Amino acid sequence: MEIFIANSNVSASHTNFLLFGFSSITEYRSLLFFPFLLIYTHILISNSVMIYRILVDPTLQSPMYLLIGLLFLVNLSCTTTFMPKFLLGLAFDLNQITLTGCLVQMWFIYVIVTFESTVILLMALDRYVAICKPLRYNDIITDRFLHQLTLVCLARSVLLMTPIVYLDSRVKFCSSNVILNFVCENMGLLKLACGDISKIQAIGLIVRMLITVVDGSLLLISYLTILHTAMFVLKQSRNKALHTCSSHIMVALMIYASSVLSALIYRLETSVAVDIQNLTSAIYFLLPATINPIIYGVRVREIRLSLQKMFGFKMSGGEIVQTTRQVGQINN
Repeated sequence: MEIFIANSNVSASHTNFLLFGFSSITEYRSLLFFPFLLIYTHILISNSVMIYRILVDPTLQSPMYLLIGLLFLVNLSCTTTFMPKFLLGLAFDLNQITLTGCLVQMWFIYVIVTFESTVILLMALDRYVAICKPLRYNDIITDRFLHQLTLVCLARSVLLMTPIVYLDSRVKFCSSNVILNFVCENMGLLKLACGDISKIQAIGLIVRMLITVVDGSLLLISYLTILHTAMFVLKQSRNKALHTCSSHIMVALMIYASSVLSALIYRLETSVAVDIQNLTSAIYFLLPATINPIIYGVRVREIRLSLQKMFGFKMSGGEIVQTTRQVGQINN
């Protein structure tokens, strides 16, 4: 495919592009294939195993674990929208992508990432009701309530992201057809636009800030309320409550921190190397999907025990008794 470099005389809008991430190491880009293949393989296997255990283990059928399973599904879906294409580009130089394909990829990524933020909020809501209103937990957090809330959150993601992708589709791209990233992102694509794109950039910034500020604020309020309530319960119950929430907080902090870092790096594009932007994008999209199964698999006792049973590890007598009791309680 022919590569068009910036030219003020070019008036035709490009409909085909090259995704060319990590461009400063052109001669060695193929060496990135194996590290990223290992990362993607880990993401596929670890998140799939977690989802499988949550679906088949009777001790993991409560709303909290189902929401954790939904988070794993989101991680798996997001990375699968772009990693196969990226790996093919590294291995076989198949970097071409049409404008339609780029916009479709961008839409799926942004919808899924926005939905991920709301899943974190749903997990905070579940813990808030469980700790602050324990006697009403079964009445409030029902399967129907969670299904309805999940659909509302997904609809919010679609409604927020669709206008941005639509506006991008109306832009003329005549400065170049090389996207210096391994994934189609709004800012990366708009760099190739000719004409005034300030309104689209402003809308994109407002939507991103709205999601980050609103969701982050609600998350902070939820956990501050949980912490306040936990201070007035017995020490054993308090420690259990805080330990349960700590995994959620670690995951939330990682997701929001990587999101803010990625946004800041893109806003400082004139003083930051392109490959640093690529690296922050990789952290933003891949780190949560890589680390989340490890966090929950190690820190959440019930998930850890389920994995031990799956792989045939020996459990202590106390753990076996407690697990048996939990199964009995769920069946009753």
